[in-house]
Amino acid sequence: MGLLSSLLGNAGAVDQEKIQKEYGALFAENELVEIGFKLIRDTFIFTNKRLVIIDKQGVTGRKMEYLSIPYKSISRFSIETAGTFDLDAELKLWISSEQNPSVVKKFNKSVNVYDVQKILAKYVLG
Repeated sequence: MGLLSSLLGNAGAVDQEKIQKEYGALFAENELVEIGFKLIRDTFIFTNKRLVIIDKQGVTGRKMEYLSIPYKSISRFSIETAGTFDLDAELKLWISSEQNPSVVKKFNKSVNVYDVQKILAKYVLG
């Protein structure tokens, strides 16, 4: 199921040490990685200051976009848990006062979406 989930674009959790080693240059002083997830080619990282979405582009994946979303910019968020027939959980983020979600990410069952929701609640609402 792991390979199939990856092919379908679902996210799985990534070790914090691996994130720090690979993307440490992106983080500000005193910025700590809370949790990270990897899609097929993309990664998104929740820190204690912001959400960083790393979008690998092109055939080789050498071109990358680093999207930084400060938690104070997130106006609302939702999670949808996986069901019996729908094996994906989903996260939606709205930036400022946009009508449609700016970010929509799917997670496989290996990710506890309640943990993702806790991090967002901690920093967006706190």
